Amino acid sequence: MSKTIIYQLLPRLFGNTNSNRIHNGTIAQNGCGKFNDINSDFLSKLKDEGYTHVWYTGILEHSSVTAYPEAGIEGSKACIVKGIAGSPYAVRDYYDVCADFANDIKERMAEFEQLVERTHHAGLKCIIDFVPNHVARDYNSDSKPAGVRDFGEDDDVNVRFDSNNNFYYIPSEKFVSPVDCSSDGYYEFPARASGNDVFSASPSINDWYETVKLNYGIDYSNGFRHFNPIPSTWLKMRDILLFWSAKKLDGFRVDMAEMVPVEFWRWVIAEVKEQFPELQFVAET
Repeated sequence: MSKTIIYQLLPRLFGNTNSNRIHNGTIAQNGCGKFNDINSDFLSKLKDEGYTHVWYTGILEHSSVTAYPEAGIEGSKACIVKGIAGSPYAVRDYYDVCADFANDIKERMAEFEQLVERTHHAGLKCIIDFVPNHVARDYNSDSKPAGVRDFGEDDDVNVRFDSNNNFYYIPSEKFVSPVDCSSDGYYEFPARASGNDVFSASPSINDWYETVKLNYGIDYSNGFRHFNPIPSTWLKMRDILLFWSAKKLDGFRVDMAEMVPVEFWRWVIAEVKEQFPELQFVAET
């Protein structure tokens, strides 16, 4: 059996030749690496050095203050983003890639698919992040396939918990960011629980306040687990995994896997491997 050796690569940094970066600078000031910077020569060298996989970090579209009006992409409000570029783990659209990494914004998905092809041509396997525990506070998919319902779109926002809600709510309370939102105009009512299991309308600056916890059917007020019928979040996450698997990926590095119930993993991995039996899941725990 051959040994798996994974090379982690952040496209934002890889290929960025700008050495005059400034704190909280814009993408125009600080630059950004692109999918196309990851060329065949480099990938072939990785293969020669013994690597078997490349883990591309931050591929999914995540909250960012940067806007691309020509592609209909609005910038996120600064009070719910950590840094101008944002965190790769505050996913804003599970069905899209980060526009910062594209040379042609409107062809960003095609440019990513070409990177997957180059990776395979070099004899390497391709992994991206799957972030199942939380989404960006301003999650809104404008690239989802026809018929797909967004997270929270069908939630009953008047209750703290419902097994078919995608989020956990703090009814009758407004979200209060630890960063001043007065100039941004960001407004969230009712507030939703933050990604690091903070069930409060007022998370602290040290919390994952830029993210919203996803509901997999666990009522954290009493520990009861509501997995039958299958919760809405399970089904939506399965469909997201199938969407990316169909793009010829070889696996997923699963962010904060232990914050999602093990019953979901047993179910979803079997569901995905029924169509893509060779797919690999690598858990961060």
